[in-house]
Amino acid sequence: MVWVRAFRQERFPRARGSVGAARRFAGDTLADWGVRERWHDMRLCASELAANAVLHGAPTGRDFSIRLVRELHRVVIEIRDTGPGLPVVQCTALDAPSGRGLWLVRELADEFGVVDEPVGKTAWVAFASG
Repeated sequence: MVWVRAFRQERFPRARGSVGAARRFAGDTLADWGVRERWHDMRLCASELAANAVLHGAPTGRDFSIRLVRELHRVVIEIRDTGPGLPVVQCTALDAPSGRGLWLVRELADEFGVVDEPVGKTAWVAFASG
């Protein structure tokens, strides 16, 4: 059984400025919950997943959502959009200007996954937390 201690959710428009807003929302939520260990990694993962939703996931004119869940021994961050297709972790060349976001997310988080929803998908990460 999973014990959810708290959760917060917010929606953001498909706009570049929403990436920073989602990162701030995640950071503020984690700070409110007293989560300090790996705070920077969690914020970075929220930011990368939000950027992926803005650039590749959410259709024009649609929003994406971020949901943070504080469980007994972990924090889960979910980004949901309604766009088609599933994100793929790439092995990008070192000199490539982009394409390493999901690789970075997978490396930083304790768990990473993507759920294919009836409409769109949810990309999520989890971090062990005391």
